[in-house]
Amino acid sequence: MSNKVLVCYSSKYGATAKIAVKIAETLRKSSLTVDLMRVEEVNSLLPYRAVILGTAVYMGSWRKGAVSFLKRNKMNLSETPFWIFSSGPTGDRNPSELLNGWKVPKNMKSVIKLIHPKDISVFHGFVDLSKLTLFHRLVFKRTKAPEGDFREWEMIQEWTYRIASQIHDIMGTKSNGLLFSKVFANSYLSH
Repeated sequence: MSNKVLVCYSSKYGATAKIAVKIAETLRKSSLTVDLMRVEEVNSLLPYRAVILGTAVYMGSWRKGAVSFLKRNKMNLSETPFWIFSSGPTGDRNPSELLNGWKVPKNMKSVIKLIHPKDISVFHGFVDLSKLTLFHRLVFKRTKAPEGDFREWEMIQEWTYRIASQIHDIMGTKSNGLLFSKVFANSYLSH
Protein backbone atom coordinates (compact mmCIF):
# COMPACT_ATOMS: atom_id res chain seq x y z
CA MET A 1 0.00 0.00 0.00
CA SER A 2 1.31 3.42 -0.91
CA ASN A 3 1.22 6.58 1.18
CA LYS A 4 -1.25 8.30 -1.13
CA VAL A 5 -4.37 10.13 0.01
CA LEU A 6 -7.55 10.19 -2.06
CA VAL A 7 -9.71 13.30 -2.12
CA CYS A 8 -12.87 12.52 -4.05
CA TYR A 9 -16.05 14.51 -4.45
CA SER A 10 -19.55 14.69 -5.87
CA SER A 11 -20.52 18.16 -7.05
CA LYS A 12 -23.31 19.31 -9.35
CA TYR A 13 -22.46 22.97 -9.94
CA GLY A 14 -18.77 23.01 -8.98
CA ALA A 15 -18.76 24.63 -5.53
CA THR A 16 -17.97 21.37 -3.70
CA ALA A 17 -15.39 20.50 -6.35
CA LYS A 18 -13.56 23.77 -5.63
CA ILE A 19 -13.50 22.91 -1.92
CA ALA A 20 -12.05 19.49 -2.78
CA VAL A 21 -9.37 21.20 -4.88
CA LYS A 22 -8.46 23.45 -1.94
CA ILE A 23 -8.29 20.44 0.38
CA ALA A 24 -6.03 18.56 -2.05
CA GLU A 25 -3.75 21.61 -2.42
CA THR A 26 -3.52 22.01 1.36
CA LEU A 27 -2.66 18.33 1.86
CA ARG A 28 0.06 18.63 -0.79
CA LYS A 29 1.49 21.66 1.05
CA SER A 30 1.63 19.36 4.06
CA SER A 31 3.97 16.99 2.20
CA LEU A 32 1.30 14.42 1.31
CA THR A 33 0.81 12.75 -2.07
CA VAL A 34 -2.78 13.27 -3.16
CA ASP A 35 -5.05 12.06 -5.94
CA LEU A 36 -8.07 14.27 -6.62
CA MET A 37 -11.03 12.92 -8.58
CA ARG A 38 -14.78 12.74 -8.91
CA VAL A 39 -16.31 9.76 -7.08
CA GLU A 40 -17.36 8.29 -10.43
CA GLU A 41 -13.68 8.05 -11.42
CA VAL A 42 -12.61 6.02 -8.35
CA ASN A 43 -12.00 2.40 -9.35
CA SER A 44 -10.33 1.14 -6.18
CA LEU A 45 -9.36 2.34 -2.72
CA LEU A 46 -6.45 -0.10 -2.44
CA PRO A 47 -3.76 2.44 -3.43
CA TYR A 48 -4.80 4.83 -0.63
CA ARG A 49 -3.85 5.10 3.03
CA ALA A 50 -6.55 7.70 3.72
CA VAL A 51 -9.69 8.99 2.01
CA ILE A 52 -11.58 12.28 2.15
CA LEU A 53 -15.01 12.47 0.53
CA GLY A 54 -16.81 15.69 -0.29
CA THR A 55 -20.44 15.98 -1.31
CA ALA A 56 -22.87 18.75 -2.00
CA VAL A 57 -26.09 18.84 0.00
CA TYR A 58 -29.35 19.25 -1.89
CA MET A 59 -32.72 19.25 -0.16
CA GLY A 60 -31.38 17.42 2.88
CA SER A 61 -29.58 14.72 0.90
CA TRP A 62 -26.08 13.99 -0.22
CA ARG A 63 -25.44 13.65 -3.94
CA LYS A 64 -26.27 10.25 -5.44
CA GLY A 65 -22.68 9.73 -6.57
CA ALA A 66 -21.41 10.17 -2.98
CA VAL A 67 -24.10 7.84 -1.61
CA SER A 68 -23.23 5.16 -4.19
CA PHE A 69 -19.51 5.56 -3.41
CA LEU A 70 -20.13 5.10 0.32
CA LYS A 71 -22.37 2.07 -0.12
CA ARG A 72 -20.05 0.44 -2.67
CA ASN A 73 -16.93 0.97 -0.53
CA LYS A 74 -18.30 0.74 3.01
CA MET A 75 -16.17 -2.25 4.02
CA ASN A 76 -12.91 -0.75 2.72
CA LEU A 77 -13.76 2.64 4.22
CA SER A 78 -14.44 1.06 7.61
CA GLU A 79 -10.78 -0.08 7.63
CA THR A 80 -9.29 3.14 6.21
CA PRO A 81 -8.79 6.53 7.87
CA PHE A 82 -11.72 8.43 6.37
CA TRP A 83 -13.20 11.92 6.58
CA ILE A 84 -16.33 13.44 5.05
CA PHE A 85 -17.24 17.02 4.27
CA SER A 86 -20.43 18.34 2.81
CA SER A 87 -21.19 21.79 1.52
CA GLY A 88 -24.33 23.63 0.67
CA PRO A 89 -25.84 25.81 3.38
CA THR A 90 -25.69 29.53 2.66
CA GLY A 91 -26.06 32.31 5.18
CA ASP A 92 -24.21 33.90 8.05
CA ARG A 93 -24.97 31.35 10.78
CA ASN A 94 -22.97 28.20 11.51
CA PRO A 95 -23.57 25.72 8.64
CA SER A 96 -24.65 22.99 11.08
CA GLU A 97 -27.16 25.40 12.64
CA LEU A 98 -28.50 26.20 9.18
CA LEU A 99 -29.13 22.46 8.80
CA ASN A 100 -30.63 22.18 12.33
CA GLY A 101 -27.63 20.20 13.59
CA TRP A 102 -27.82 17.78 10.68
CA LYS A 103 -24.57 16.26 9.41
CA VAL A 104 -25.72 12.94 7.93
CA PRO A 105 -28.91 12.22 5.97
CA LYS A 106 -31.25 9.74 7.68
CA ASN A 107 -30.92 7.24 4.84
CA MET A 108 -27.13 7.12 5.37
CA LYS A 109 -26.90 6.85 9.17
CA SER A 110 -26.50 3.04 9.21
CA VAL A 111 -23.74 3.15 6.57
CA ILE A 112 -21.91 5.96 8.40
CA LYS A 113 -22.22 4.06 11.68
CA LEU A 114 -20.51 1.07 10.05
CA ILE A 115 -17.75 3.16 8.44
CA HIS A 116 -16.92 5.31 11.50
CA PRO A 117 -15.39 8.33 9.76
CA LYS A 118 -12.87 10.25 11.83
CA ASP A 119 -14.83 13.45 11.25
CA ILE A 120 -17.83 14.75 9.35
CA SER A 121 -17.81 18.46 8.69
CA VAL A 122 -20.34 20.76 7.06
CA PHE A 123 -19.09 23.83 5.22
CA HIS A 124 -20.96 26.78 3.83
CA GLY A 125 -21.68 26.60 0.13
CA PHE A 126 -21.97 28.80 -2.92
CA VAL A 127 -25.15 29.37 -4.89
CA ASP A 128 -25.34 31.22 -8.19
CA LEU A 129 -29.00 31.15 -9.21
CA SER A 130 -28.12 31.77 -12.86
CA LYS A 131 -26.36 28.37 -12.97
CA LEU A 132 -29.10 26.33 -11.30
CA THR A 133 -31.64 24.22 -13.13
CA LEU A 134 -35.19 25.56 -13.06
CA PHE A 135 -36.18 22.96 -10.48
CA HIS A 136 -33.25 23.82 -8.18
CA ARG A 137 -33.96 27.55 -8.56
CA LEU A 138 -37.56 27.01 -7.47
CA VAL A 139 -36.54 24.87 -4.50
CA PHE A 140 -33.82 27.33 -3.49
CA LYS A 141 -36.19 30.30 -3.63
CA ARG A 142 -38.66 28.46 -1.39
CA THR A 143 -35.98 28.02 1.29
CA LYS A 144 -35.38 31.79 1.38
CA ALA A 145 -31.67 31.13 1.82
CA PRO A 146 -29.35 33.86 0.57
CA GLU A 147 -27.58 33.56 -2.77
CA GLY A 148 -23.81 34.01 -2.95
CA ASP A 149 -20.48 32.52 -1.97
CA PHE A 150 -20.39 31.72 1.75
CA ARG A 151 -17.46 29.27 1.69
CA GLU A 152 -14.98 29.99 4.49
CA TRP A 153 -11.63 29.11 2.99
CA GLU A 154 -9.63 29.61 6.19
CA MET A 155 -11.92 27.22 8.09
CA ILE A 156 -11.61 24.65 5.30
CA GLN A 157 -7.83 24.99 5.34
CA GLU A 158 -7.65 24.63 9.14
CA TRP A 159 -9.82 21.48 8.99
CA THR A 160 -7.54 20.09 6.31
CA TYR A 161 -4.34 20.81 8.27
CA ARG A 162 -5.80 18.93 11.25
CA ILE A 163 -6.47 15.98 8.93
CA ALA A 164 -2.95 16.23 7.46
CA SER A 165 -1.50 16.00 10.96
CA GLN A 166 -3.59 12.90 11.70
CA ILE A 167 -2.58 11.29 8.40
CA HIS A 168 1.11 11.94 9.08
CA ASP A 169 0.68 10.34 12.52
CA ILE A 170 -0.98 7.28 10.92
CA MET A 171 1.76 6.98 8.28
CA GLY A 172 4.59 7.76 10.68
CA THR A 173 5.77 10.60 8.44
CA LYS A 174 6.46 14.25 9.11
CA SER A 175 4.29 17.12 7.99
CA ASN A 176 5.52 20.46 6.80
CA GLY A 177 5.33 21.88 10.32
CA LEU A 178 6.04 25.44 9.23
CA LEU A 179 2.85 25.65 7.17
CA PHE A 180 0.84 23.82 9.81
CA SER A 181 2.06 26.12 12.59
CA LYS A 182 1.51 29.24 10.49
CA VAL A 183 -2.15 28.42 9.82
CA PHE A 184 -2.90 27.76 13.47
CA ALA A 185 -0.96 30.82 14.62
CA ASN A 186 -2.97 32.97 12.21
CA SER A 187 -6.19 31.36 13.38
CA TYR A 188 -5.31 31.81 17.04
CA LEU A 189 -4.29 35.44 16.62
CA SER A 190 -7.46 36.31 14.70
CA HIS A 191 -9.80 35.15 17.51
